[in-house]
Amino acid sequence: MQGTSLIAWMAWTWQTAAFFAFIIACLIAMTVWELRRPGGGPRRGILGLDTTRGDRLFISLLGAAYIFLAWLGFVGTPLWAPLGLSFAYAFVIFRWA
Repeated sequence: MQGTSLIAWMAWTWQTAAFFAFIIACLIAMTVWELRRPGGGPRRGILGLDTTRGDRLFISLLGAAYIFLAWLGFVGTPLWAPLGLSFAYAFVIFRWA
């Protein structure tokens, strides 16, 4: 490899770094939450599934990805509106799912 790094193939922008930093921050926050308040056991919500805190985080992140992809497909940029929709979706998932 002549002067290229192993990750040079990926478009590392500040937005990409912010995305991964957010995911890492979510995982750290969930770990701290579980250590400080154990007992995030399964509960049955509006989805009809037994979900834990980690399940709800995963469902929220997956839903946010679909919200952003749909927004990009149908509307385009800017992406502030799907960001707000994603946070609202995550709130609903953590509150009632």
